Amino acid sequence: MQIQINTTNDVEGRAALLSHAEDQVRQRLSRFESRLTRIEMHLGDENGARNTAGDKRCVLEARPTGLAPVTVTDHGNTLEEAMSGALKKMVNSLETTFGKLATH
Repeated sequence: MQIQINTTNDVEGRAALLSHAEDQVRQRLSRFESRLTRIEMHLGDENGARNTAGDKRCVLEARPTGLAPVTVTDHGNTLEEAMSGALKKMVNSLETTFGKLATH
């Protein structure tokens, strides 16, 4: 499973954040690894320098082998919150997607 993480230019501490994000993706989605070709994560601050609640965004796109991509988005007060929420949503979406395949 290939992991690609992108951030907007205004994200601080990019190197540490990228490393942490990759670790979180590997940890939380490891059970789906054999069924996924790639995971893309996009992290950003929607309001730039303005500090408003819930303006950090994480978009995750998973590419299951032989299926259409699965995309989820979550917002939070911090990038960590947004990333955690998006990973939780992705786990639920992948469980549903692969669960439906198993019943057919």
